[in-house]
Amino acid sequence: MQNGKMPLEGIRVLELAQIVAGPFCGVLMAEFGAEVIKVEMPGRGDDIRRMGPREGDVGFWWSQENRGKKALTLDLHDPKGQEIVKRLVPHVDVILENFRPGILEKWGLGWETLCQINPRLIMARITAFGQTGPRSHGPGFAAIGSAFGGTWYLNGTQDQPPVRPTPVYPDYLTGLFTAFGVMTALRHRDRTGEGQWIDSSLFESAFRITEYSASMYGRLGTVRERGSRQHVGWPGGACMTKDGHWVAYTAPAQHLFERLCNMLGQPELPRTEAYKTPEMRSQNVPGLLQQIEAWFADRTYEEVERTLEEFQVPYSRIMSMADVFEDPHYAARNMILDVPHPELGTLPQPAVVPKLSASPGRVTHAGSEIGADTDEILSGLGYSPEDIAMLRQDGIV
Repeated sequence: MQNGKMPLEGIRVLELAQIVAGPFCGVLMAEFGAEVIKVEMPGRGDDIRRMGPREGDVGFWWSQENRGKKALTLDLHDPKGQEIVKRLVPHVDVILENFRPGILEKWGLGWETLCQINPRLIMARITAFGQTGPRSHGPGFAAIGSAFGGTWYLNGTQDQPPVRPTPVYPDYLTGLFTAFGVMTALRHRDRTGEGQWIDSSLFESAFRITEYSASMYGRLGTVRERGSRQHVGWPGGACMTKDGHWVAYTAPAQHLFERLCNMLGQPELPRTEAYKTPEMRSQNVPGLLQQIEAWFADRTYEEVERTLEEFQVPYSRIMSMADVFEDPHYAARNMILDVPHPELGTLPQPAVVPKLSASPGRVTHAGSEIGADTDEILSGLGYSPEDIAMLRQDGIV
């Protein structure tokens, strides 16, 4: 790391967001050196603290998506809490928020107000449906974003109802897209001095990754349906080995299709009438898939792995978390961190992604206690110990 500095050192983020999408955007910035101030309701905290598995009072999900942040309690419903936000605004570069449209405006904390206080401010606003449009005020979580964004429809098999995609990737995608938007806006601000606001939504993040589906329907009138087979007719999917392991494979290009056929002992297949064009492959691949499934079912995982490696067909064992923890490639990539935690000692979590050669990210702690940094932050704004004690007594912090 050059000069020991993190790439986002000096950037200060005020996170008025909870659950996953906003906090994930915040944690990505914290991992690369931004000072992220996480705001939570006094006495209650972010709802994600109570979601998912836990050990004692430690929520695993909370700890992962809020690692490395400072913790401030603040009641945004109260004018005194709103005043604290306004006093913070001149000292921050970015605000992340995920309230429904109009809520912050009702509290006097909307973009039009805050940008007057700090014209260089970047404000990222995350909702299920965006800030405009007929559904903009509707509530929604990842499942709703996936359903409305078109990805839920594509998951599962053709003879079964659509299967909910997991994990909650519209949240994570939106956090990632928003982080990219924040970095782009900061770049614009560095050049022009101008702040701006960002409109992110869960459904648009899901819709953005539907591959070629929009063009296929818009130009050809063809609705992409469920199933693992691609419309272009290349074989791929998941097969079980003789000893009970699931393996994913894919051959989405001509040279890979030829390798797969060589592996099956049918090197002439790609040149036959049934398989030499994408249109013919689409009609005939289902029969080939049955042969491939039989090939996997007749071999142990070790035999399958050795042969797929030999013919250089893209594949992976379908990994459980137990498989991940035992896998030598994960170990070689240092993809599981033992993150310091005051109660548990360490907490295993995914490592920082991506890996930068000169200024890599890092994780300092696995999520703070509610309001752990409240006194420090308020003192920096000029509040005296007596002021802070009174705010605490009134339930503002």
